[in-house]
Amino acid sequence: MIYDLVIVGGGIGGSALATVMARAGRSVLVLEKSAEYEDRVRGEWIAPWGVVETKRVGLYDTLIAAGGHHLSEHITYDESLPPDLCEASPLPLNMLIPDIPGPLCIGHPHHCQTLYDAAQAAGATCLRPVNVESVTLGDTPSVTFTHDDKQQTVEARLIVGAEGRQSMVRAAAGIKLHQDRPHHWFTGLLVENVEGWDPKRQAIGTEGGFGFLAFPQGDGRVRVYGGYALEEKGRFAGEDGPARFLEAFRMECAPHNKALADGTPAGPLYSYFNNDSWTDEPFAPGCVLIGDAAGWNDPINGLGLSITYRDVRIVSEILKDTPEGASPDFSSYAEERAERMRRLRFAGQLQAILDMEFGETAKARRLSYHTRKAEDPSLGIHGIAIMAGPETVPPEFFTDAHRARVLGEPKETAA
Repeated sequence: MIYDLVIVGGGIGGSALATVMARAGRSVLVLEKSAEYEDRVRGEWIAPWGVVETKRVGLYDTLIAAGGHHLSEHITYDESLPPDLCEASPLPLNMLIPDIPGPLCIGHPHHCQTLYDAAQAAGATCLRPVNVESVTLGDTPSVTFTHDDKQQTVEARLIVGAEGRQSMVRAAAGIKLHQDRPHHWFTGLLVENVEGWDPKRQAIGTEGGFGFLAFPQGDGRVRVYGGYALEEKGRFAGEDGPARFLEAFRMECAPHNKALADGTPAGPLYSYFNNDSWTDEPFAPGCVLIGDAAGWNDPINGLGLSITYRDVRIVSEILKDTPEGASPDFSSYAEERAERMRRLRFAGQLQAILDMEFGETAKARRLSYHTRKAEDPSLGIHGIAIMAGPETVPPEFFTDAHRARVLGEPKETAA
């Protein structure tokens, strides 16, 4: 049998694409490495524009039925501002896109399993755990893998790389991965038994040498992240790392963080760099890449899932529109994704400078930014790109001149 699609990676991107294409009547094989999905401390928040993509591919109701939790407001705290002032005017997240209640949160392992089950229900053949040994591309794409101690090789009209940052399909295709330099460390933890935190409110804030983010998942669970300087690599290492990490959330500028610090760690504490990565063309003869395999955005933006669901939507539309026997043309996908990732990279760099740099100079810069933004809201439009989609913001807001304006730099330094 020659499959229409062999998808390497049965996480969110792979299982979502498998579900969409199996529902369209295509023969799909999903090869997933893990026997059980693990908490990887990322991929649990879908921006409003990403929620639109889940609806367009027909998976929104599936996520809601699995316990998807909407957030409706955002608050930015800062050590240079009184908490009452920050809380007086929260950003209403349910007003950004019509008919979208706000960002959608769902735990990553549960999210993956939900979509894997949906792919099977749609008619895709899903195998796990699988060890993929080789990928052959070109005119006759194939994958050799071992499952249940049996090695086999299957052919496909197209192989999809959806297996994340260390993509074997990307390597087989010889697609170059570009990466920028890390800006800071990022650490995440799932916290449960959180009492006193509004379950509809997400927040970000900076005080001293620490910046935090918090995203409620409902039922007293909150995913929290913290950013800190690169030179503090081992700041939360050791057995007492989770406890010390939560203690860092006790901030005078964000008094409600006490609820987070008093919560119970409910998963692993992971630390990783915040950098961006991208590919020039996320396809080659016989294959296409989606999700992190095609390059990822700085996690400070939290857009991994939104990016992935748009990848799934665009790739599935191209595949559905390709006549039987013809080779799909992914050039429009590559062009759209390149500009999408460029804009999000720009927004993430601004966000990192503003929220994850520390010391008196950084503190003064944030105060200047917040003061000037109160008079000129366009200074914060990069945040709208993150929430409502990069294409919703005019191109002049992704230029060196706008960066200088946001950061309060002299125009001649914006080169």
